[in-house]
Amino acid sequence: MSLQASGCALCEAPGGALVVRQERWRIIRAQEVGFPAFYRVVWNAHVREFSDLNAEHRQECMEVVVGVEQALRRHLAPTKINLATLGNMVAHVHWHVIARFDWDSHFPGPVWAPAVRAVNEERVAEVASALARVDEALSADFG
Repeated sequence: MSLQASGCALCEAPGGALVVRQERWRIIRAQEVGFPAFYRVVWNAHVREFSDLNAEHRQECMEVVVGVEQALRRHLAPTKINLATLGNMVAHVHWHVIARFDWDSHFPGPVWAPAVRAVNEERVAEVASALARVDEALSADFG
């Protein structure tokens, strides 16, 4: 496991708006159009696969993923939380933690699928206005 990899987007930049940074991981808020409550938990060292982490680090990472999910549920009351770790585009361990709403443009499909309705800008703005509370809670829980 190397600390950094040249050309890796998650080694060279935070990957979004930094919410919390710890020694081994960070929580960022991605800037995904139409999905304001799209967070990522990123392992700081360059690791390609989750199974490359030792058991202690896997547990630590999942505790952070669960904490982000709980903060989103507590502050936004989404219809569903989506968790994903794909790494097809960026082969660096990171988890997507996405608050989903039954009114969002892609629901019930994944955020990467084609849209099934227009973006509801008013509701997106309502969610976006609540993100400061989510970020504050994550900073209090993990900062």
